[in-house]
Amino acid sequence: MSYWGKFIGGMAGFAMGGPVGALFGAALGHAADEGKLHGLASGVSGFAGRAIPIDRLKMTSMLGRRDQIFAIGVTVLAAKLCKCDGPVTRLEINAFKQSFAIPPDGMAEVARLFDSARESASGYVCYATQLGQAFSDEKAVLEQVLAGLYQIARADGPVNGAEADFLSRVAFGFGLSDAAARRAGQRMPMPRDVEDPYLVMGLQRQAAPEEIRRRWKQLMRENHPDAMASKGAAPEIIKLSSERVARINAAYDAIKRERAF
Repeated sequence: MSYWGKFIGGMAGFAMGGPVGALFGAALGHAADEGKLHGLASGVSGFAGRAIPIDRLKMTSMLGRRDQIFAIGVTVLAAKLCKCDGPVTRLEINAFKQSFAIPPDGMAEVARLFDSARESASGYVCYATQLGQAFSDEKAVLEQVLAGLYQIARADGPVNGAEADFLSRVAFGFGLSDAAARRAGQRMPMPRDVEDPYLVMGLQRQAAPEEIRRRWKQLMRENHPDAMASKGAAPEIIKLSSERVARINAAYDAIKRERAF
């Protein structure tokens, strides 16, 4: 199953209010199919029509995967980013669709969640934090999500102050390093042949050849699609890893040519 996953439960949960409510709704939708509603209910400490405190690790283990967390988090962040600097434009919506390749069979559910989330730009930090926690072991995925959000921000013109603040807070919630955030900020709108290879690899220009080689090997270990596949990653993640590895190798080759080593 792709990371867009099932949204039906998530829609009801979002209406309940708050990021925990959205994830709870998604959990209900999945648990109903799997006959796990009784087990999920045991993790709830009350129900009064509002967000309910649930142990996220327990809930994620009940879901069996992070599909709902990813899909809901990405959609809500995109919608609130579009709203943060004023009315949402068609250019921004189209950029969202293109950046995250929403499958046709999930478009209706995604649209409903997007429309609900864009009513207000507030509350997005919680979603960024939850998404960051859920994918703390896959920083490359979070960097790709941030890059997609940058593409949305640039869809109707240069990134403005409100959008820059939004994206900075999301990067912090994701737990990304400054170098990763900078890479995400430059990645989408720039052709690959003009990318700064040192920025792609997270290196200083004065880095010694030995440091550059170590960094390249480290990035290969962390991002290689075979490593992702061995962890049971979804096809979308493996594809993102392949793209990331291609950029890393291109950057490494460019530095080697420049430095002649």
